[in-house]
Amino acid sequence: NIGAVLVCDGSQLVGILSERDYARQVILKGKASRDTLVHEIMTTSVVCVHPEHTIDECMALMTDKRFRHLPVVSDGRLLGVLSIGDVVKALLDEQAYRIEQLESYIASGG
Repeated sequence: NIGAVLVCDGSQLVGILSERDYARQVILKGKASRDTLVHEIMTTSVVCVHPEHTIDECMALMTDKRFRHLPVVSDGRLLGVLSIGDVVKALLDEQAYRIEQLESYIASGG
């Protein structure tokens, strides 16, 4: 149940390998998994964000670029990776909080 793995050389992020990469570069081209090296099929131009990016910015970037995994880096150091599920959950939580606040404001008479 893993959709993507980050590929590092030491502490340096050098690529990302997703299910989509595997499907397009191995399965659809009739290659054998056991004969295919990760560096042959991974995406090397990895788009990353910094901890200062907002969830809205991350969602916009993921939607625009059409990918589901977004590494988070700071000072050249990999901190983690966001999945589209993480971003959607954060947005839904934020909306639920705003609705709760508005309901409370309305109930108190404004």
